[in-house]
Amino acid sequence: MAYDVWGVRGLYTSLGSGWTYLNAHTQPQVPEKVATAVSRSFRGAALVPPPEPVLGSHSKEALGQPEGVQYPEMARVAIADLTGVATDQVVLGPSVSALYSALVNAMKPMLRRNSSIVLNPLDRPHLTKRLRRAGLDEAWAQADLATGDLPAWQYSEIADGSTRLVSVPAAHAELGNVVRVADIVEAVRERSRAWVLVDATAYAPYRPVDLEAWGADVAAVDIAQLGGPDIAALIFRDTAMFKRLDMDALDLEVSQGLAGAVPAVVDHYASLVEGFSGRATRRNRLKYSLDATTAYLNGLRDDLHTFLGTLPAVHIVGVSGEAAADARVERIPRLAFGVTGVPSETVLQRLLANGIVATKTCATPLLDDMGVADMGGAVTIAMSPFNTQNDIEQLVRTVASLA
Repeated sequence: MAYDVWGVRGLYTSLGSGWTYLNAHTQPQVPEKVATAVSRSFRGAALVPPPEPVLGSHSKEALGQPEGVQYPEMARVAIADLTGVATDQVVLGPSVSALYSALVNAMKPMLRRNSSIVLNPLDRPHLTKRLRRAGLDEAWAQADLATGDLPAWQYSEIADGSTRLVSVPAAHAELGNVVRVADIVEAVRERSRAWVLVDATAYAPYRPVDLEAWGADVAAVDIAQLGGPDIAALIFRDTAMFKRLDMDALDLEVSQGLAGAVPAVVDHYASLVEGFSGRATRRNRLKYSLDATTAYLNGLRDDLHTFLGTLPAVHIVGVSGEAAADARVERIPRLAFGVTGVPSETVLQRLLANGIVATKTCATPLLDDMGVADMGGAVTIAMSPFNTQNDIEQLVRTVASLA
């Protein structure tokens, strides 16, 4: 079935304001189904359901309990479907940052004086900061400064017997390049038994998260970045890993009202595309829907690369230039670009004046090394399931007026 973008747009009442939203990486729009679920969950969290006419053994356990008690478990079930694992492999938290801190604390029984961690310049800086608080010896992987790619081969040289944790993102949140996680895991396994931690937040809105395919040990997902409530999760490869952790450190409180809306987020992404035939589990419908959605958005991304690439003053970070021209880097529908001789603040203001919402690309050591600061900064574009060809054409026309 063809992708019905206009039907998808109808799921977001916020689009009626007239703005063209291309800022999914910082402030994704909230589907009406999710907004309604949040409201309903907060209203119902403290309510005690009436007793059932016939009480079984399970009903007796819930008798007299507020509805909100069940919401975190419902959230775990939904996230398990989102990531293809069992419910007991999911640990909830208020944010990925909080969960990273909790994971480091929980791993203390595994750590020795000479334990080390492998970090990288592609991870979101605030997450790296949480991991560095562990006080472990640090080793750093390096990125390709032409493309922003994270070569996998180097991990067989960096990771060793002292390494306890290796952190990588599944995709760069702003450049859009997809990290070859499975190759990195394979390289780590050559010399180390370290756990590989994957931040899947930027990846999850576009592609199914699959720990088994990656071979990773732990993945993190921020539901807020899917247009949902401020709930995050760590997903573990195997519950046997819990025996090596201080699980009290991972016992984080989450808002019941927010947790109750998580199933609506996963249901939303699973229903973007109709026509699935087969065993209609939520996981299967989600994979079908995301495959079609990403195929559509990749077409918009390719058009944007092509049209912006024809403007001689425009530089797409990690894509433009001779060094990146022949590179084969897989990308999600996100990119960062700058206009030679025009500060990023000016580009951003021109976009806003033409009804386009984008953001200034965050300054990081990686992007500085890639020359973003030297060209006056960059602007990040991140697509959502509701974006159209008209949005891309409007963006290109506006940039062309500057370039």
